[in-house]
Amino acid sequence: MKKLVSLTALVAVLAGCATGNDAKIYGSESLAEEDLTAGTVLNDSYLMAAAPKYYIGNAYKVDDVQYIPSEDLTYNQTGIAGIIPTELSGQKTTNGEVFDASQMVATSKTLPLPTIAKVTNLDNGESVVVRVNNRGPFVNTRIMDLSPAAAEKIGLNSQAKVQVQVLTEQSIAVKNATIGAPEPGTTVQPATVAETQPAAQPQPVATSGEYAIQLAAFYAQDSADAMAARMKAYGDAVVVNEGGMYKVRIVNLDATKARSVINALRTNEGMAPGLLKDGRWVNADSI
Repeated sequence: MKKLVSLTALVAVLAGCATGNDAKIYGSESLAEEDLTAGTVLNDSYLMAAAPKYYIGNAYKVDDVQYIPSEDLTYNQTGIAGIIPTELSGQKTTNGEVFDASQMVATSKTLPLPTIAKVTNLDNGESVVVRVNNRGPFVNTRIMDLSPAAAEKIGLNSQAKVQVQVLTEQSIAVKNATIGAPEPGTTVQPATVAETQPAAQPQPVATSGEYAIQLAAFYAQDSADAMAARMKAYGDAVVVNEGGMYKVRIVNLDATKARSVINALRTNEGMAPGLLKDGRWVNADSI
C-alpha cells in the first residue's frame, strides 16, 4: 500500500497498549558508554533504508491535545517510554512502512518519519539505536514507544524513563535516501533552464486570496524551500516565515481550487493538509 493512512483513520484502527484507551495510542544526559552521535556510521540496512515517504505532517489534535510535528535535529528529551504491542506486526505505519516487531523501531508524536534516534534506559544505562517510523503513543504520560525487540535490548519490560536523542547525521542520511537527494560529494548534472526552479523564499503571510493550504512547518529554511519547490506542481507554493518557523503553504486559492488541491495532496502525497480562510484556521473539509 503506497498511500499513507490518514491520522484520523490510523488512530481509529490501530490497537495500542493496555491503557484503557487502546484505540488512540498509535497512528499506524546519556549514560551509555557507546558514543552514537555525530560521525557514527550505522551499517544496519533496515535502519538506514529509504522509506515510502518522508513524513512530517501538520499540527493535529487527539483528545483535545495538540501535537506539532517538526524537523528538529537537536531533539534530546527525557520521558517515559513503553512497548508497542507485538500484535501490531504487519500494520502499516504513518509513513507507509510495515511495522516489524523484531526490528529496532519506535513511535513519536512529532519527529519526522523516518528519524534515527538513540534511546537510553535511564534505569540501567543501556542504549539502542532505533528507526522512528510511526506516530504515537497518544498518551500524555509517554513520549515514545519501542518495538518489543528494541525494548528488550535496553531491558525495558513495561515502562521506564528514557532519554531520546536524535542522531543528526544518520537522520539526514535516511531522509536523503527517502527523498532521493544525492549523497554528499556526489556530482549532480546541472539541470537545463526549463528544469531549474528557484528556491522558495520566505514570504509575508499572504493577504490576497481567500484560502491557503498549509503543508508543513520546519525549523530549517532549506527543508521548507525544498518542499515548496516540489509542491509548486499543486499551485502557488510559498514559504511563510512565521512564529519562528518556516511554513510551507499553497496560497491564493478559491474554495473550488482549495478542495481540489486538498484532495490531490491526500491522494498523491499522503498528506493531511491544514486549511486557512483569510488567515484563520478552518476545517479542511468545510469546503
